[in-house]
Amino acid sequence: MRSAEPQLELEIRAQSNLWQQFAGLFQNNTSYQLYDRQLLWLAALLMGIGLVMVASASLPVAERLTGNPFYFLIRHSIYMVLGISLAVIVAMIPVAKWQQISGTLCLLAIAMLIAVLAAGHTVNGATRWLKVGPFTLQVAEFAKLFFVIYMASYLDRRYDEVRRNWRGFMKALFVLGILTILILMQPDLGSVIVLGVTAVGLLWVAGARLFQFFALVVTLLVAFVLLIIFEPYRMARVTSFMDPWDDPFNSGYQLTQSLMAFGRGDWFGQGLGNSVQKLQYLPEAHTDFILSVVGEELGFVGITLIIGLSFVLVLKALLLGQRALRQKRPFSGYLAQGIGIWFAFQVGVNMGAASGLIPTKGLTMPLVSYGGSSLLVSLVAVALLLRIDYEVRTGYRLIRSAGEAAQTPQRNKRKTRGGAR
Repeated sequence: MRSAEPQLELEIRAQSNLWQQFAGLFQNNTSYQLYDRQLLWLAALLMGIGLVMVASASLPVAERLTGNPFYFLIRHSIYMVLGISLAVIVAMIPVAKWQQISGTLCLLAIAMLIAVLAAGHTVNGATRWLKVGPFTLQVAEFAKLFFVIYMASYLDRRYDEVRRNWRGFMKALFVLGILTILILMQPDLGSVIVLGVTAVGLLWVAGARLFQFFALVVTLLVAFVLLIIFEPYRMARVTSFMDPWDDPFNSGYQLTQSLMAFGRGDWFGQGLGNSVQKLQYLPEAHTDFILSVVGEELGFVGITLIIGLSFVLVLKALLLGQRALRQKRPFSGYLAQGIGIWFAFQVGVNMGAASGLIPTKGLTMPLVSYGGSSLLVSLVAVALLLRIDYEVRTGYRLIRSAGEAAQTPQRNKRKTRGGAR
């Protein structure tokens, strides 16, 4: 007997070929608007600003290290082209496919982290990279994306279990614990904090009980404090953050140079290319501290533009997650909100570290900073948001998610009982 429940599955029109889908991104005809064009332009603007600022910030250090002032610009452009190509492919894959391989992706992240510890590339005392031919991949960036996909799938499949008992709640954190141990062995506390905050945010969205939620938050805070106390270099970062001018040529050097860059920028900056701090004074000017160069060259206006664009992108991801949840698409909803939480926290940490609001952490500004792995993963995450928006906008559904399929018989059973009365 066929269920009387209305079905949301829709067929893609045969005439909507690949070229029409691409052209629809730039047309005013809403019948062909298959993706969120605002989200697409937000990502494009952030990448464009990032490309210009990477070019400006990296010229001196590239000249000193390689003899080619455009070395980092060329590599960043290559990664951007690869990332856009990968994003186009990802945007064409149904979201349900990602849920089907979520477990495999999680195992792949663990295997890659183990491979880094066994045969990774070491820079500045940290072993975080895998060399693949001419490319260097930071595995922790891929682990963030794969973990968000896995958590979204787990919360979809084990929704009731997470809400009702400790067992389901702790099983969700088991994978987080494994990834945390492997990433701390690199070491990379910044990525661990991003994973922890994303997990806490997703569990809150999924409706975990308050007692469980606060117990997790307190546990993570205590763990982070202990990790800082028992590592001298981390403790030095905290003490220098509290008073960077106490030792401006040693532990407080990076932060004091960053603050000087912000101070020189004033409201409208010194002009594009006119930064002084990037001339061998500010370390990592084109990666972790690119906002400092933006502040010096483009001033408060430039900083506000980047933060504003990032805020709107995060807001659209969170609202998209709500729309997906309202349409009974739990995996898509949790995935979109997980990406939004991840981006929001990473933007906040990067901005806070550059401006001295929080201790220095090695986290890039998504879509803006130089960093091939970060750029690739950020573009894939944006492509996933575009795909989720497409499915929510058109009603397309390849298959029902595990959580929804489990809930359907219960809804039909309740309807049957209601009819019997």
